[in-house]
Amino acid sequence: MKSFGFILLLAVFIVIAWSRVDPTAAPQHYNYRDASKQLKRVYYGELQETLYCGCKYDDKKNVDFSSCDFKPRENPKRKSFKRAERIEWEHMVTAHNMGQHLPCWRDGGRKNCSANDTVFKVMEGDMHNLYPAIGEVNGDRNNFMFSQWTNDPEPMYGGCKTIVDFKLKKAQPREEARGIIARAHFYMEKTYGVNLSKQDRKLFEAWDKMYPVTEKECERDRRIFKVQGDHNPFVYDKCK
Repeated sequence: MKSFGFILLLAVFIVIAWSRVDPTAAPQHYNYRDASKQLKRVYYGELQETLYCGCKYDDKKNVDFSSCDFKPRENPKRKSFKRAERIEWEHMVTAHNMGQHLPCWRDGGRKNCSANDTVFKVMEGDMHNLYPAIGEVNGDRNNFMFSQWTNDPEPMYGGCKTIVDFKLKKAQPREEARGIIARAHFYMEKTYGVNLSKQDRKLFEAWDKMYPVTEKECERDRRIFKVQGDHNPFVYDKCK
């Protein structure tokens, strides 16, 4: 009987191990809260830097401003200044854009969708759409869509090259982030049907070509696959 029990236990371990590497296994998606906890399994080592400004941060999410010449925009007495001191998980496709057409959003916004809508919970926690960002920049970006200007605006955050235009309600990300942002939008459209406007599609298609997939982006996709169980095909297909 003991040997039978050992064999059964061994079989269970084999099944679990196979499910973790089987490319046909169903993805293990999390809600936003749980995904935020799991993302430490993705963002470590060389990937432990913010998307919008390229700032390094440690395991306790303390931002190293000197690594990217970042300077908070706001007065130290304001709450948004305090947000500059912490890392937040930023949605490339915003929660508003994911949920605005859902009944749950009309009945109570993001809070209601997060609590009661299964589809929104999965979208909100999808790691392919989440990146570390300095809290102040995340807050300034708000629900604004991305854009690119022909002029050269003044920096807002010291040496960080990401700019937010509050009047136009647009955000211009630094060049290193543009291809990443484009491919995240393509993924969310393909996976969840989140619509792109003609203008956004044209911009993202240009960014996808101008700023190709890097080895860091490939490594991020591989790590997400180990945790969540699926790839972003717009990244993965270019990593082979």
